[in-house]
Amino acid sequence: MTFFIGKGAVVVGDVTLGEDSSVWFNSVIRADMQPVTIGAETNIQDGTIIHVGDNRPTIIKEHVTVGHQCMIHGCTIEKGALIGMSSILLDGAIIGENSLIGAGSLVTKNTVIPPNSLAFGRPAKVIRELTAEEIAANHANTDHYVQLSKKFLANRYQELS
Repeated sequence: MTFFIGKGAVVVGDVTLGEDSSVWFNSVIRADMQPVTIGAETNIQDGTIIHVGDNRPTIIKEHVTVGHQCMIHGCTIEKGALIGMSSILLDGAIIGENSLIGAGSLVTKNTVIPPNSLAFGRPAKVIRELTAEEIAANHANTDHYVQLSKKFLANRYQELS
């Protein structure tokens, strides 16, 4: 199985990383009380923290993008979703397939975002349904990170420090 874990990232406990998934620099995935599952071709971008609830695993399905510096805690993110930078998802939240959570959003405890939805705000609210073009753009972003992680795995980038 191939996956990428960037320098400074910490992955500890009962964590499953799917094929071609990536955990970018300085992210933390801590599965000490419950499991964390990261699906195939999912990218966890720089500085994100993923943890579990006391009785809640964290499940991130395949083809998901979790943007930079997010806090993901004891929730489920369905296939093809995109979580915008600096968003917070709390225990019991469920993000529907192909949905987009806008940058800086707060998805409160037990909130369910339906499939194909654009949601944002503090607390996050569904604004509208995503277009087919927007969903395709989210999927293209995931594909981009799969290719980028393969370049890092092939040592095509040199550290400057």
